[in-house]
Amino acid sequence: MPRKSAAASAGPASAAIFAALGDETRLHLVARLCDEGPLSIVRLTEGVDVTRQAVSKHLRVLEEVGLVRGTRDGRENVWELEPRRLAVARRYLDHVSARWDETIDRLRAFVEDEDG
Repeated sequence: MPRKSAAASAGPASAAIFAALGDETRLHLVARLCDEGPLSIVRLTEGVDVTRQAVSKHLRVLEEVGLVRGTRDGRENVWELEPRRLAVARRYLDHVSARWDETIDRLRAFVEDEDG
């Protein structure tokens, strides 16, 4: 039986990450943290139609899967992205993408063989 690559093994570990990112608000929060770096809850709620309480709940979900972490800065929590965890999901997506490319190449070769 062939051994799974590290990227293929990341699939089950990535499932929780993909589930967390499946929510539009959480995806937006991750994008903001990617673009702007560490932000307080006050900054994260600017420009969104969601309450601070709701944003806090979304951040806890992201924290549970290891995508973000909060640290105290005086009276505020400052949230930042946990890039290593996001890298796990990316490796899995890269693995899936490569497998699709291989499959399409085999299909193309088969079709060209049939035509020739």
